[in-house]
Amino acid sequence: MNLANKITILRIILIPLFIVLLSIPIKHNTLIAAIVFTAAACTDSLDGYVARKRNEVTNFGKFVDPLADKLLVASALICLVEMDKVPAVAAIIIISREFVITGFRLLAATEGKIIAASWWGKLKTVSQIVAIVALMLDNFPFQNTGIPFDKAALYFSVLVTIISGIDYIIKNKMIFESKKSKF
Repeated sequence: MNLANKITILRIILIPLFIVLLSIPIKHNTLIAAIVFTAAACTDSLDGYVARKRNEVTNFGKFVDPLADKLLVASALICLVEMDKVPAVAAIIIISREFVITGFRLLAATEGKIIAASWWGKLKTVSQIVAIVALMLDNFPFQNTGIPFDKAALYFSVLVTIISGIDYIIKNKMIFESKKSKF
């Protein structure tokens, strides 16, 4: 197993640790959980960089990397819904987009096509990470200013999630028009 894939596996291993830290009633648990979440989120860029730099892109990595990203974000959102920090509808929109695009990518793969992430997709990922961390930290450092940065970041990420999903489908609609497709 190459280094990039080991980094991806590390991200998956950090997910249960993050969930436990967010859930247990110890002092500074959300701060520690936010640090673990941020570290896990940073491995997303690192594993891709390492794989490309070392020319070690693998089918395992192509499959597991996006899965790890989705598991991390979905886990965080579900925990934040349970903590009453995220409205369920926001989590449903974000998680649903991930299911739709994953299905779309699987369909493309059956046609032998790999669809790279767009600029909108990258903005979506960053905006979700920023929103999740801000929500976990109870709007730190804005909590005393009256600026609801955490909620604004969440709704911005929902908007970008919707836009990126629409953009992804429009730019790749030829997947549905393929002669090999059963649709």
